[in-house]
Amino acid sequence: MTQDAIERAWDALVDTARRTVTDGLVVGTSGNVSARVGDLVLVTPSGVPYHRLTPADTVAVDLDGNQVRGRLAPTSELPMHLEIYRHTPARAVVHTHAVHATAVSALVTELPLIHYMAAALGGPVRVTPYALYGTEELAGNMLRALDDRTGCLLRNHGTVTYGDSLDQAYDRTAQLEWMCRVWLTAASVPGHTPSLLSAAELHEVAEKFRGYGQPR
Repeated sequence: MTQDAIERAWDALVDTARRTVTDGLVVGTSGNVSARVGDLVLVTPSGVPYHRLTPADTVAVDLDGNQVRGRLAPTSELPMHLEIYRHTPARAVVHTHAVHATAVSALVTELPLIHYMAAALGGPVRVTPYALYGTEELAGNMLRALDDRTGCLLRNHGTVTYGDSLDQAYDRTAQLEWMCRVWLTAASVPGHTPSLLSAAELHEVAEKFRGYGQPR
C-alpha cells in the first residue's frame, strides 16, 4: 500500500471523526473511526481531540492488532473495529455516543421499526447486551448483533456502523441516530402508540433500495 494512499485515507478518516463532533454525535474524545487500507487499519488514537490530529499522528494496526504506524496509542475500542474487519467486507467503521441512539439502547432490545430506513442497515437494528467498553466481550456482543446487519446499538453505550466507505458508514450512523430520535419523539406523545412497519413492508423497501441512486 502506497504512502499516498495511506495519507489520503488518514485525511478522510480525520475529516469524518471531526464531523461526528460537529454533528453532535460525540462529545469530547468519545467515539472513534477507522478505515481499512489493504491489510492495514487506520484508526483514531485514544483520548486525543480530533481537531488536534495531523498527518504526523497517523495510527495504523494490522488485522491482529499490532501497531505498525504511529506513536499514539490506538482507540480503546480497537477490538470492536478489528472484529468487524475480520468478519465482514467493511472498509470503514464509525462508533459514536449519539444521544438519541444511546437513550434507545437503554430502553429496548431492538429499535422498533419506526421507519423504512432500517432496511439500509439490513433490517431491524439490534441492541447488544451491556459489556465494559474496550473489551473482547463487547466486541463479541457487537459482532453477534451485526449478523446480517451493517449497524447496531450498544446497550447503555452508543452506535456502531460499517460500510464500503467512510461516507457510507457515517451516513448509516446518522440515519440510525435519526430513526432513534423519531421513535423516541413518537413514543413520547401521551395516549398514542406509534405505528410500526411489518417485516414484509421492510423487505419490500429493501428490494426497492437495490435500484436506488444513480445508474452505475
